[in-house]
Amino acid sequence: MTSTIRNTDVKQKDAEHAVVVAVTTRAVFESGADDGDGLHGMGVAFPLLQALQRVNKRLLEENPAESLLFDVVLITTDSQQQQQSSSITSSTRHYGLEVGRFCFSSQEDFIESLLKNDVQLFLSTDRNEALQASQKGVLSAVLDQQVAPSEQLRVMLCGDAVVRPDTGPVPESQQAAQSFSARLGSMRRRFGMLDSPLSIVLVTSSGGRESCSVALRTLRSRGLSVDEAYSLAGAPRSPILSVLRPHFLLSDGVID
Repeated sequence: MTSTIRNTDVKQKDAEHAVVVAVTTRAVFESGADDGDGLHGMGVAFPLLQALQRVNKRLLEENPAESLLFDVVLITTDSQQQQQSSSITSSTRHYGLEVGRFCFSSQEDFIESLLKNDVQLFLSTDRNEALQASQKGVLSAVLDQQVAPSEQLRVMLCGDAVVRPDTGPVPESQQAAQSFSARLGSMRRRFGMLDSPLSIVLVTSSGGRESCSVALRTLRSRGLSVDEAYSLAGAPRSPILSVLRPHFLLSDGVID
């Protein structure tokens, strides 16, 4: 059973044009409210939500009628946190997070919640949840590191999946990745080369410069240009991740 509650504290986004991002409550807030004020501590996804808000703010500064905005859905599947719904909404209000909807769902029905809310990107600290969502065609990524507050939303794309040869019909998860990439590219084009609140980085782990070039051309054909590109040519990815510290890493429909 699922239920969705609109947050009346924030202006609702245009459902037809918004980019809907669902984040699990356990990623945004630490488990258990503090005894003193009933507020939850900040979780691993907290800087991400702040960065999404900065992108929205800048988009609206450029064009007050802009409808291509991030629409954040906070999804709660943890039974203990569901019993703390009032403290979750209070914490969201306290920290000034622009969450458009609160979705409460059982672990068995959370995929249904994602589909009902037209989620285009699902972010969780639970790899199994992300994998389940990806298998149902919802683009997903795992949040597994604390990212320091930044003026930019930093998105890293794994280019290796982009250059894989087509072996048949494009799976739903890959279609979702391509669609999201195009929307992300449209957002990025709203800003200039300098002082952008959104930075997109491409990394290819294997294949050398040629594979990186193919991935760049493929992404551009989908309407997405990147700010930086790195060809690791077989080198481990962890060192560059520790330097760039993206808010999340996306593969082409594949959980990384």
